[in-house]
Amino acid sequence: MLHPSYSDLMKVVNSGVESGEEPVVSSRYSIVMATSRRARQIIGGDIPLVEERDKKPLSVAVEELNQGKIKILGGDE
Repeated sequence: MLHPSYSDLMKVVNSGVESGEEPVVSSRYSIVMATSRRARQIIGGDIPLVEERDKKPLSVAVEELNQGKIKILGGDE
């Protein structure tokens, strides 16, 4: 099970969206794609933006997203 949950992560990602605007993320797929892309960057040598303490790259990527250290851009950005 993923901690935090997908719905919690979607709330974090969409927290900057104003009322009436289209949400940045509306599906689990977007969360999975963003975190897997970031995990590949970490595997490739990028420095993690959160304390990692022997965590796997995907766990680090999820924690970065949850803490707002990385952002998911909308389709036109």
